[in-house]
Amino acid sequence: MIKTKEEIKKIKEAGKINFLTHKHVEKLIKPGITTKYLNDEAEKFIRENGGIPSFLNYQGFKGSICTSVNDEIVHGIPGNRILKNGDIISVDIGVLKDGYHSDSARTYPVGDIDKEKERLIYHTEKMLYVGLKEIKAGVHLHNIGAAIEKYAKKHGYSVVKELVGHGIGKSLHEDPDVPNYGKKNTGIVLKEGMVLAVEPMINSGLRHINLLEDEWTITTRDGKPSAHFEHTVVVTKNGYEILTGEWKSG
Repeated sequence: MIKTKEEIKKIKEAGKINFLTHKHVEKLIKPGITTKYLNDEAEKFIRENGGIPSFLNYQGFKGSICTSVNDEIVHGIPGNRILKNGDIISVDIGVLKDGYHSDSARTYPVGDIDKEKERLIYHTEKMLYVGLKEIKAGVHLHNIGAAIEKYAKKHGYSVVKELVGHGIGKSLHEDPDVPNYGKKNTGIVLKEGMVLAVEPMINSGLRHINLLEDEWTITTRDGKPSAHFEHTVVVTKNGYEILTGEWKSG
């Protein structure tokens, strides 16, 4: 799925709205607010800036963003849950603009968090950039996941294997799958112009997961916290370019 320069430009425009929405939401996160409040504010901001929430009604999903708290790994449905001091929340945002999608996630602290959660957030963000550093035209796809998995194991974390990153463009999820684990020098060869959503989902405990009764929210089976970071990037000749705004230099 090689994208033209014009397509990449459109994904980057959607990515800019995505980045600005994250910055907007980050300011609102504090104890006492509901995940629905974050959802409604994010949707309003996306629309005011010329985008459409990619997730709303996607395969029946009821929210405009995903809000996953503490042991919720991904796909948390916004609702009446009140955030408490010491929580962490993973906010996953998709934005559609001019027919092209962007996808980006970050895990945020709510008030003051303990050292375990602080360390988890720090290392999961690091893992995203460790994976991204493997990207350039001519390398194998699974080098990304191999680097993430190696870093995770070194620091005592586990990688969720049932959930993966993905290609993105006119569709929110396109080929290829981008796992956060794998064997170096295997998988397809990356080509200039491929656009990928790379998204380590990392558990502080064991890797095993549960699907809740809402058939969306995925949690850690052992109840330990999980973190999630994601960028949409384009493969270049000598590396990659982040299309969803760089909230931290790697």
